[in-house]
Amino acid sequence: MKKFLFDFFPLVLFFVAFKVADIYVATWAAIVASVSQIAWLKLRKKPIEATNWMNVIIIVVFGGATIYFQNEAFVKWKPTVLYWMFALILLGGKLFFRKNLIQKLLGAQMKMEDHVWDKLNYSWSGFFIIAGAINLFVAFSGYFTLDQWATFKVFGMTILLVIFAIGQSLWISRYIELPEN
Repeated sequence: MKKFLFDFFPLVLFFVAFKVADIYVATWAAIVASVSQIAWLKLRKKPIEATNWMNVIIIVVFGGATIYFQNEAFVKWKPTVLYWMFALILLGGKLFFRKNLIQKLLGAQMKMEDHVWDKLNYSWSGFFIIAGAINLFVAFSGYFTLDQWATFKVFGMTILLVIFAIGQSLWISRYIELPEN
């Protein structure tokens, strides 16, 4: 839970700054919070996960472009780019390198047959592709305001992620191999 809150901090700070000020202040807040997280982990000599590095690089690049060009479109693209990178890494790992990265990440905690790990990998890839597309729709379709996009980005996508993770947990619970006593 502590890690979830730590990872969620820049997103919450973005939302609060957006509500108090504007998209540009919120973007600065997200950049500073994300860079500060990396610095904090380095100072404490804690491992920095690849997802943390990807997030900080993407927010610095897309957030920096938003601030420099005074164009909110760049920061609106950030979630989609991050989600699609996750999907590309999961799919690319499996299709090109024959590595199931979900299995590598979670395989020490649970045992399942390879075909189940593959379905899990593909389902997460699909989720990230769809999540990226949904973000683009909400951000750029013209049906939603900037405020609605920011709220959806913080709460809507988080809720979708949690619901999907719970669904995946329930699904894989049928396939987890229990240790023999």
